[in-house]
Amino acid sequence: MLLRTIVRDCLYLNWALPAAELPPPPAPLRYEVHAWRGGDWVFASALLFYQERMQVGGIPGLRLSYPQLNLRLYVLDASSVPSVLFLRMLMPAWVVPGVRLVSHQPAASARLDFPRPSREQGNGRWRWSVQGSHPLEVEAWPDSPAVGEGPRLGPWERAIDYFRNRQRGYAEGRHGLRRVQTRKAIEPPAVWPMRAEVLADGLLPELLPLAGDPTWPPLHSCWLCPEIPFELELGLVPKVALPSGVPHPAPTTRSAACL
Repeated sequence: MLLRTIVRDCLYLNWALPAAELPPPPAPLRYEVHAWRGGDWVFASALLFYQERMQVGGIPGLRLSYPQLNLRLYVLDASSVPSVLFLRMLMPAWVVPGVRLVSHQPAASARLDFPRPSREQGNGRWRWSVQGSHPLEVEAWPDSPAVGEGPRLGPWERAIDYFRNRQRGYAEGRHGLRRVQTRKAIEPPAVWPMRAEVLADGLLPELLPLAGDPTWPPLHSCWLCPEIPFELELGLVPKVALPSGVPHPAPTTRSAACL
């Protein structure tokens, strides 16, 4: 099934989380880990954006627009292709049943109040709010590129490529692991470096609890893409039969270049 959409005003919030405190990913995925300060770390991102004019292949006249937060971890798949593992997608309650039915993605309802920085040409200071059983409140504004807590991935442009240039995504569903394949854009979208302050973060450990200290570390990096066109193809990943007692694949450690 092919889906087409335009993502607007997409705020990337990136964290580095201790690999030892994360639950194992579903087979055959494995975490893409990075050495930093004597430990192994895995990147996680929360993307806050408007999804506009989503068109579902084969359903003429259907165009859906709504805000969304999706939480993802960065993994390698069975072919060692850099990919993302979607943990949760939060969106207005009215759209959740349709998303679950059509895409079988991990959709859940929340109240989302997002700004539209692109309409102000990137001049301002904005606040994103997600209200579920616990809140996520973020304030962000344009600033010079900066990296906070976590492994260094090289120059700023290379760090952006690390998070963005992944055309495979996976999500667990009732019938197994599903894959989303996106088509690479002809021209890379514009990126605005941002500085962000997390004002309330109770939602994060609810969506992804850590085994040790439930408090998430400070942000690693942040930016905003005003517009990203997407084409997504949905499919079911064949189940991988693992012998009894065999653990999930071990993480593959990559050396990160210093910034």
